[in-house]
Amino acid sequence: MHITIIGTGYVGLVTGACFAEMGHSVMCLDVDITKIERLKKGEIPIYEPGLEELVKRNSLSHRLQFTTDYQKAINFGKVCFIAVPTPSQENGSCNTSYVESVASHIGRTMEEKRIIVNKSTVPVGTAALVTKIIQHELTKRKSTIPFEVISNPEFLKEGAAVQDCLKPDRIIIGANCPKAADVLREIYSPFTVSHDKILIMDTLSAEMTKYAANAMLATRISFMNEISEICKCVGANVNEVRKGIGSDSRIGYSFLYPGIGYGGSCFPKDIRALIAKAKEAGCEPKLLSAVDEVNVRQKKILGMKIRRYFSKLGGVKSKTIAVWGLSFKPDTDDLREAPSLIFIDELLKEGAKLRLYDPVAMPNARKIFKNHPSISWCEDEFDAAKDADAIALLTEWKQFRLVNFQSVKRQMKGIAFFDGRNQYKPAEMRTRGFDYISIGVPDQVQELV
Repeated sequence: MHITIIGTGYVGLVTGACFAEMGHSVMCLDVDITKIERLKKGEIPIYEPGLEELVKRNSLSHRLQFTTDYQKAINFGKVCFIAVPTPSQENGSCNTSYVESVASHIGRTMEEKRIIVNKSTVPVGTAALVTKIIQHELTKRKSTIPFEVISNPEFLKEGAAVQDCLKPDRIIIGANCPKAADVLREIYSPFTVSHDKILIMDTLSAEMTKYAANAMLATRISFMNEISEICKCVGANVNEVRKGIGSDSRIGYSFLYPGIGYGGSCFPKDIRALIAKAKEAGCEPKLLSAVDEVNVRQKKILGMKIRRYFSKLGGVKSKTIAVWGLSFKPDTDDLREAPSLIFIDELLKEGAKLRLYDPVAMPNARKIFKNHPSISWCEDEFDAAKDADAIALLTEWKQFRLVNFQSVKRQMKGIAFFDGRNQYKPAEMRTRGFDYISIGVPDQVQELV
């Protein structure tokens, strides 16, 4: 089937490449001329494991093509997927202006019947809004071209987006027209060979499902982070608590790992958008508001621990802190809402010197912090540890799991290790000679400070 994807960000590019991989003919549209020219050359603007190979392979086979021409793209695909950004506004609500702009372009340029699929994360009721905008443009043209608008939310995890797309847990289709739903079922049929994973519902419920799913996952993270703080206060070990509750089949282990808060392009934005939508509808989302508040606090917790540790050692000012990991999670270069940004900003204000290292996110971090005089950009984790008074692990990249800590410690000036992801065993780190401070676990220090 001929498919148009509007937007070549994480969602649009991954979805388009995966559709092409399954045999569909796909045209990806973006207004960013530089990005499209890079994609035509096989250059991927984002880091996502497996995506570059997918794009190159399907471009060479001519199943995947890129354009900036709206007229050409809209009239290429029988089905047009909207996959443009929906950023947060100042009040936390979702900015749908990009989606609305796409809807206007579709209404102005479509020449025959189209199925419009909204894949962007949008507030409940956006399918109706898109329908209204397209119809308005058609009316101005005195056109009666038929169309349907469907909601088809994405459930892709950055760092595993390609596999999530090729092997989805479920495919949500929100459609008020059975025939249009059948077209989407046909598109997704190659993804559901082993068993039917397609759930069809109304558009409002489909839009709500996306927000509810992310809200549930974010709630589990904030819940465990709050439990970790209580564990710290009473002397319990959150790692043992996690095992104890995760073994309950009603709970499970997923998203029960304490840390320094969630980030990225989805959870923070979607929680705030759902809160704003609920208030707009006359609801008071107390639990969701608390989830967001706990996460904001959690992003500051490692910086607080560092300040407390050094309070009797002359303070943080002029101390050198090595930072391992900058992206909000492993296997991505995404720094949106990353805890590292708050951590770095707070320590710089305290007068600390920072030695930063991340396997893939360094270019994006340089764009943010530029040539800050108190920041050194390092080649690897060992280089970052050079003359450091402390190390702070912020992102649990695989290469940090089995580090030669003898070599690391020889590079350091101090002995403090702050683990924001609970990657290491406290007793082992103490044996290696570190003052080890993590999340929700009793500190392992030579002398409590």
